Amino acid sequence: MYEVSVEETFAAGHALRGYRGKCEKVHGHNYRVLGVIQGERLDSNGLLVDFVELKRILHAIVERLDHVFLNDLPPFDQLNPTAENMARFFYEQLSQGVAGLAPENPVRVAEVKIWETDTATATYRLP
Repeated sequence: MYEVSVEETFAAGHALRGYRGKCEKVHGHNYRVLGVIQGERLDSNGLLVDFVELKRILHAIVERLDHVFLNDLPPFDQLNPTAENMARFFYEQLSQGVAGLAPENPVRVAEVKIWETDTATATYRLP
């Protein structure tokens, strides 16, 4: 199994609903998100996927979240904008983006990891 990954960073604000503590107040983070793609075969050029295309897809997702108040943006207007929920959101969005990326060489998102701080991460992957 081959894996490749790309990273992006963005800044956003949020407030955790139903949380008791300082994170219930409006605050922000400089997030880092890592998307890991996997597949069993390489294409005729020896690539799993083109990094340029993968970066473009992840950047488009990040661009929608950069410098916004997450609680105002769907799905986080209904879903608590925790790091765990954000990891799943990125996983689902990235999965849609890579679905038709290499029809002759199917790939899937292995996992998404998001750093809320330098020392705190959340990861989403399917079993």
